[in-house]
Amino acid sequence: MQKHKSISRILCSSFRHFSYLNHNAAGFSAFDDYSNEVTSQQRILADPKSIDNLLSKCLNLKQLGQVFAHIIQTRFLELYPLSSHYNSISQIYSRLDSPREALCVYAAMHHAGISPDDSTFPIVLEAAIQYSDVVISRQVHGVAIKHGLDKDMDCEIGLISVYLKEGEIYEMAQKEFLSSPEKMLASWNAVIAGLLDGGRAMEAVQMFAGMMRNGVCPDDETMVCVASACGDLGDYRLALQLHDCVVRAKRLGRLDIGMMNSLIDMYGKCGRMGLAYKVFCEIEEKNECSWASMIAGYAANRQVDDALECFGCMRKEDIAPKHDTFVGVLTACVHGGVVQEGKYYFNMMKNDYGIKPMLPHYGCMVDLLGRAGLLEEAWLMVEKMPMKADAVILDCLMGACEKYGNVKLGEWVAKQMTELELEPENDDEFLDTYFSNFDDILSL
Repeated sequence: MQKHKSISRILCSSFRHFSYLNHNAAGFSAFDDYSNEVTSQQRILADPKSIDNLLSKCLNLKQLGQVFAHIIQTRFLELYPLSSHYNSISQIYSRLDSPREALCVYAAMHHAGISPDDSTFPIVLEAAIQYSDVVISRQVHGVAIKHGLDKDMDCEIGLISVYLKEGEIYEMAQKEFLSSPEKMLASWNAVIAGLLDGGRAMEAVQMFAGMMRNGVCPDDETMVCVASACGDLGDYRLALQLHDCVVRAKRLGRLDIGMMNSLIDMYGKCGRMGLAYKVFCEIEEKNECSWASMIAGYAANRQVDDALECFGCMRKEDIAPKHDTFVGVLTACVHGGVVQEGKYYFNMMKNDYGIKPMLPHYGCMVDLLGRAGLLEEAWLMVEKMPMKADAVILDCLMGACEKYGNVKLGEWVAKQMTELELEPENDDEFLDTYFSNFDDILSL
């Protein structure tokens, strides 16, 4: 039991930057039944499955932090030291884009001496992909081999994906793929998607051709990836060939809206907005992604009026725009140099739709203001951002300083860029300690 007692301390230390890890769970309708601490603890201990139910309702890190506080308070993981509970916690952190915390949970599980199951490694590998740490990926691979789970289909797909994410170890992914006794469609899809994510669009298309030669019939996931690869290549000939495959699939009744949206995106990247619009019109029930793809295509091809008109039509259809939609709209404003419209849509995004601006949105606004010579406004935008400006935003501001000869602001930007380059990477001592001390990692 002493070993399990350390779990709370380990996990708390890794989550210490979350100030909401305490017993105050008020303010969330999804957790109202657990607002009373005593009742909460009784229910959790009486029914272990209630944890999974609570985790599934978490929509953000704050909610998850409160559920996690209950887990710590009730010493739940000491009383129910099952891999499935660790898996659930790790999976939800990964889903909420917190891969470091997901890996911390796995490290704690290992430290507690709890054996992984066939669901553990796919979850951990997904977190490793998000975290982009090849060392951890290799170590997880070693543990999977030791437990005889490396040939599990989901684990194999995860390994292929994580290795392809790191371009320098493409050979490892290829070895894993070739060693598979039966190359299922899911494995082919993992390789194609991994190549695409790694910026190897041509190799992704070649792998697709190899899959077809091997008599493996593609599914919607395959076609979406290959359409994206064709778009990245800007190859109009390949785009037409792929579209032909989609038409044949449609005759077999296997058409998916995701596939059609990918065709729109593909034609947009190839500079063929006429064909993109034709595909768009063929979609009976257009979703947000359909409209966003059209807007992004018009914006990328500098068809500013068409992009903004398309956005207006989208709103008339009562389709709520999301983050990516506004990135397309603001990009169109940048290309058109329409400052007032850009400000209008930026405020609309925040005030009308309650969407918090992200780096791409701020980047568009800084670029828009900088190009128009409104350097002070651009600087204020950077200063008031809730997150630190990245290299792209600073480059935009520096370009504007050079264009308009603002030496003073240029010096400030240069200082920010220097600090950004010299900023040390997060060592993540917790992860390093536990992963580096695994005594059962096999030599790969």
